[in-house]
Amino acid sequence: MFASVLGESMMKRASDAGIVTFSVRDIRDYTVDKHRMADDDPYGGGPGMVMKCEPVAAAFDAVAADHADMPPLRRVYLSPQGRVWNQRLAEKYAQLPGFVLLCGHYEDIDERIRELYIDDEISGGDYVLTGGELPAMMMIDSVVRLLPGVLGNDESLDRESFGPNFLLDHPHYTRPAVFRDKEVPEILLNGHHAKIERWRREKALRRTWERRPDLIQQFWHQLEPWERLFIHDLRNG
Repeated sequence: MFASVLGESMMKRASDAGIVTFSVRDIRDYTVDKHRMADDDPYGGGPGMVMKCEPVAAAFDAVAADHADMPPLRRVYLSPQGRVWNQRLAEKYAQLPGFVLLCGHYEDIDERIRELYIDDEISGGDYVLTGGELPAMMMIDSVVRLLPGVLGNDESLDRESFGPNFLLDHPHYTRPAVFRDKEVPEILLNGHHAKIERWRREKALRRTWERRPDLIQQFWHQLEPWERLFIHDLRNG
């Protein structure tokens, strides 16, 4: 599942440039029985299966041995019980020397793996998937694109949604100037950079207020006085 994602676009470019190294491992490769069983029935009964201790622990130990020359890598379990992934967490993880992701499957992992190995639990959102692979891919993508040299223009990191300014992004336009009777806003064509920046900021404020008012409330203290007045006018219609 990971090959097509990590082998395309920015992930591939980052890997080819030596900015990041990916290593994908199959838990079943660390089983010892002839059926390569990585799960078993839960003690106490109940629905579902539980990921076994031995193969998961062996996989973690193998990764640690292969990276013994590095500081201990943060070990993360992708689980709906974890804290929801966001841009702030992506920025923190981008500062780490590396991390190991365990993709959950079945009902859960054996609790002793949590106690002995897991440093953090991350959820892709308030919903349940069949496994942790998709959230892991999203997590990897959101972190790698923050590494220096991955994007062609690092300035775009400052302007995008959930970036340092916390607002959703403003509308974007490119050629043609008219498409199916929809025209590019005149202000973007006049070359007045200060006015363009003001227009973009207002659009970002409006879009964030309409779609994610929780972000406005959370970062209210970071707004300029004129921006607070702008939001006040939006509230009052």
